[in-house]
Formats: sequence, C-alpha cells, structure tokens
Amino acid sequence: MIQGIGASSGIAIGKAFVLPNWEWDLPEQRIDVSDLAQEFDRLYEGIRTSKFEIEQIKGELREVVGTEESQIFDAHLAILDDPVFMNEVQGIIQRQYKAAEVAVKEAIDHFVTMFDLLDDDYMKERALDIKDVGNRLLKHLLGAPEIKLPSDTQPFILVAKEVSPSQFANMNTQRVLGIITMAGSTTSHSAIMARALGVPLVVGLEANMEEHVITGDLLIIDGDRGEVLLNPAETIVNQYEQLQQAQQDEKLRLRQLADLHAVTLDGKLIRLSANISSLKELEVALPSGALGVGLFRTEFLYMDRHDFPGEEEQFEVYRTVAERLEGQTVIVRTLDIGGDKQLDYFPIPEEENPFLGYRAIRISLDRKELFKTQLRAILRASCYGNVKLMYPLITSVEEVRAAQALLVEAKEELRQAGRDYNPHLEVGIMIEVPAAVCIADLLADEVDFFSIGTNDLVQFTLAVDRMNETIAHLYEPFHPAVLRMLKTTVEAAKRKGIPVGVCGELAGDVRALPIWLGLDVDSLSMSAHSLLQVKERLLCTKQQDSHVLLQQLMECRTSAELLDKLNEFKSQIDEQRSSGKVCGSK
Repeated sequence: MIQGIGASSGIAIGKAFVLPNWEWDLPEQRIDVSDLAQEFDRLYEGIRTSKFEIEQIKGELREVVGTEESQIFDAHLAILDDPVFMNEVQGIIQRQYKAAEVAVKEAIDHFVTMFDLLDDDYMKERALDIKDVGNRLLKHLLGAPEIKLPSDTQPFILVAKEVSPSQFANMNTQRVLGIITMAGSTTSHSAIMARALGVPLVVGLEANMEEHVITGDLLIIDGDRGEVLLNPAETIVNQYEQLQQAQQDEKLRLRQLADLHAVTLDGKLIRLSANISSLKELEVALPSGALGVGLFRTEFLYMDRHDFPGEEEQFEVYRTVAERLEGQTVIVRTLDIGGDKQLDYFPIPEEENPFLGYRAIRISLDRKELFKTQLRAILRASCYGNVKLMYPLITSVEEVRAAQALLVEAKEELRQAGRDYNPHLEVGIMIEVPAAVCIADLLADEVDFFSIGTNDLVQFTLAVDRMNETIAHLYEPFHPAVLRMLKTTVEAAKRKGIPVGVCGELAGDVRALPIWLGLDVDSLSMSAHSLLQVKERLLCTKQQDSHVLLQQLMECRTSAELLDKLNEFKSQIDEQRSSGKVCGSK
C-alpha cells in the first residue's frame, strides 16, 4: 500500500495508464536582429491561439461541472495577459536575440523555479498553472501535437507526475476511473475539478513510491483514505469491489429519503435547502430533496465575461430559478466578489489582506449604480416566486441602512418605469464576521432574517486562512470560540423573533447537526451531495437529546473535547439505526 493524500473521495479499480511527462529540450536558437519583428509576430499569434483554445475549454467545461469550477481557466488567461510574464518573454527575445519558443521556455522555468522555492503549497500549485499555460503556448510555437489519452474505450486509472487543468478539461470522465499524481495538494485546481466531476483522486505520492507504476498495472485507489494499492492480490481486489459496491448501494439507499420531511424523532422540522451558483446545480439539488435555495451565489453571472451583466440578463436568471422552485424559497445573495473571487474586467488594486479588503457589500455600496442594477433585477424576479434578498459581509448597522436606502431607490425607479415587484420583499444578512455576531441583537432590528456563513466566520474568528496549507490545521470549525459565536447569533435572532439559518460548509457536516438542533436553528443550506446524509441523520435524532448535548458542549475547553462528545453522540445514533430502529416519516 502506498500512502498519499486523498483529494477527491471514492474508490477506483482498474488498469493504469501512465501519462508521459511533457518536457521540452530546446536548442539555443539565436536570431538575427532583422528577424525580431517576425519572432514577436509568432509570439503574439501563439498567444492569440492559446487564448482561443482556453476560452473553448472554459465553455465546454462549464456545461459539465458548472461555472464556478470552469473559472479556473480565468487564471490561465490572466497569465497570458500578465505584463510581468510577457515582459520577461519579450525581454529575452529582444535583448538576447533568442527564438520565441526558447524565450517562453526560459520564462516558464524562471517563474516555476521561483514559485517552487516558496514555502507555500498554494504558490507551488500556481507554478503548475504557469507550466500548463506555457506548454500550451510552446505547443503552438513548435507545431507539436498534444499528448493524447488512449484511444480505445477501455476505462483506466490515470497516473501522472501532475495533471494540469487543461488535461483535466479534455478528459472523458466516463473512461477515467480515477487519478493518482506524484505531486499536488488538496487545494490544487485539479483537485477542485476532480471533486466537481466526482473522480477519485490521490495526490502527493512521490515521497512514498518505492517502485514505478507502468501502463497496464492493476491499481486500486481510495480517495477517502489517500491510499493506492499496486497490483494487489485477487482477494484484496474482491474486498475493494465489495466496498465500492457498498458505496454505490449507499447512494441509492439515501436517494429513497428525498421525499421525506426533514423532521426529528420528537417533531422538530428543519428546512434543508441547497447552495447553488448556477441553474445546472439547481437541477442536481432538487432530486436530492432540496426545499428551495438557501444561498444563490450570484457571482457566477458576473464571471466568465467581459463586462457587468445588465438588469435584463440578471432578471431572466433570477426569474427562471424562482419559477423552477414553484413557490419554494430562493435566497439571492448580492454580489460577493473580492478576496479570492476576482473579475477580469473589474480590477481590484493589489491588497495586503484581500479577504479583509475591498469586497462584497463594500464594493456594492461604493459602486451604487452597479448595486442598484442587481437590486432592480432581484426585485422584478420577486413577482415570480418566493424570492428573498441577502447582503454579504455585513459588519455594521450603517452598512445595512445604506444598502436598504439603495433598495428603496431601486423600488422607486421600478415604480416610475411601471415595472412590477414585490413591495414586501424580505431582506436578510450574512453573519460571517465577529463584529456582526457582537451586534447581532442590533442587526436583528434592521432585517427579516439571518444566515450564518460558517466558512468566513470560522476563518475570521480564529484568524486562520484555511487555504494556507501551513496553518490549515488551525482552521477548526468545532473550536469552543466558534460555538460561542454561533450561540450568541442564534439567541439574538430568537429574542428578536427573526428566523436564522446556516449556509456555510458546517451546515452539511453531519457531526454538527446536534449543534443546530440544540440551538434551534430554522434552516440549513448546503451543497447537493450533503443533503440526504444530513436528512438521514436528522430523521434518527431527537432535538431534546441535542439540547442536553449542547449544554455539555458549552462546557468543553478544547476542540478535541468538543469533537469527542459530538463523535460519541454520532456513534450512539449509528448504533440505534443499525439495530433496526426505523427513522423518519412522510
């Protein structure tokens, strides 16, 4: 058994196909000064062709995995437009009289080496993006063919030093059973895409490889445990085949819960809804029993384009979602860009701390006309279903009032234009920073509902960037400080008589369910693949037991103590379920 890092869950069993490394060995080609213009023309034509290909890949990938994952290729386009990268290439051509392909290769090597030397896994992964873009450009300059996967129809497990996003995008996932790579991390673009496509992936194997994998070897990969078995015995294969079948059976079993009400054994009903960023994701969520959309991330409308979307375009999308939900709630979050979400056509000046900088509601309140365009579109869509509005990253009463004032202006503009809208549109806010928690009682007087965004709330409470691999272990959602933040927020909402939901990743973590039941939250919104697991847990739990557990959790002094109690509670529920007790009702 070879131990790596599980980057995308699932089990795959099949023959290996080893992807050759794409390494370029270019001779030192010198050019005459009279040929400089021709080399620059070749370079610019290669860039244009590369951009065209990348745009095509983005469009095709968007149909498969959705807009959010396809935006990975925005980073590739940005590299081809990056003045630092291009100045390096142009300088080598102009000052050293080297051919365009040699200049590109040297520039790639320079930046990749520089990034690889940094003690930061995120930057090391960006080095792969540079190699991917550079190889694409070199391919066009040299007229070289792409390395292709096997042309026969037999499924296989892909083995590579690393897999670039471009190679991922060109894969037929019906044939790629799973992937193992020698390098890589769980935060790489390839890992993100593997999870979106449902392809098991194990990365970071190089240090533990005692023998090379060759094409045709039989492999078993376990994306949950991060394990790879090379040419295992038939008995081992049989064991994993049974485990694989059990996973598939489990998915089918959970599917039978889709139409059940999400109610505890003692009658507590919680609305389970979906987080979406596109219409495609909505179509995945509804068959899993999602009761509406608890978080519609509108950023996808603004990305993968060259300018801001207009009111009419946004209105059509919001209306389509509202109509498709047939009366179920859709909570539309206003534009939340900045931090790790950038728009090519709306450059934000480089910031020391972008997550604490110019982003989300701060941009909306600064760009008032841009904000009102979106508000008008949401207001118009509110006539076609149960639409609610939500502001992100609120830190003060002043921000809420400023946003509400612009909403009043948007309503008046629609009234004057003779456009219909719901004058009683409900408005809520995201609780995702400690400042909002501390004044939750004041904020509750200003809005109709709260939605707790646990991703940012944990990050800001603990001062931990979870994308930083060096300190990722400190990102602890079950920290006692986080639990107190949650309790303060929910209690403030309850005292003021407004509903409170949760829409961060913690909403879909079954271990956290007794916390939400103990706090008496009204709704949970999560990714579609978590809905049925959470529902099953809910159907087998008593809220009263969760109240008792919550009191115990509040006395815990460490994350480990808190997690031990949650895991013990989870084990008790599992034992009851395995003993044959029936859970749930229509």
